[in-house]
Amino acid sequence: MEGGGGTLPEILKEESQSEDVLPTSLEASGLKKSNWGFLLTGIAGGTLVAVYAVATPFITPALRKICLPFVPATTKQIENVVKMLRSRRGPLVDIGSGDGRIVIAAAKEGFTAVGYELNPWLVWYSRYRAWREGVQHLAKFYISDLWKVTFSQYSNVVIFGVPQMMPQLEKKLELELEGDARVIACRFPFPRWIPDEVTGEGIDTVWAYDMSTFRGSEKRP
Repeated sequence: MEGGGGTLPEILKEESQSEDVLPTSLEASGLKKSNWGFLLTGIAGGTLVAVYAVATPFITPALRKICLPFVPATTKQIENVVKMLRSRRGPLVDIGSGDGRIVIAAAKEGFTAVGYELNPWLVWYSRYRAWREGVQHLAKFYISDLWKVTFSQYSNVVIFGVPQMMPQLEKKLELELEGDARVIACRFPFPRWIPDEVTGEGIDTVWAYDMSTFRGSEKRP
């Protein structure tokens, strides 16, 4: 046949080739979309993991029954704590050491000082600050829950507490500390103990409690 655009087998062959090309094109498009889907899923998943890793150290303490929030010590508070440590000797511990200010200040006064803090980011930052201040040999920081630490080896204890935790901490320290220990409370006093010294005003107030005084009053009739 003439003018028919080719024989039937040729036309069928061309149509067959055309049909073969269309699925290939669709398959490539689908593959590209699939790759983008995997990429976006990976980015979203990675972002969630990163947010979880950063946020968890801050969220986890807040979910505990008694939360010890991080509120940086003021310059005056640090000065008042150091004042309460004059003429003192022996190792020092800061319970809930935050960014390490108290521990570093005590180390500069010659104390072997340790800070326990639940937030790992604050512990790592404290270690960096101690190194920068040149007292890393005297100032040590550990990631730990204060309720799981025994404080019997410390002669000086510093605590920036909250009212909800003070009664329970008071009982814990009574059981663990030696008779020559001194406890320094900042911002909030202990509910039952009578302080031996008080200095500062308002949020800068610091209370010092000597175990020798407390134990002595216990023995009196």
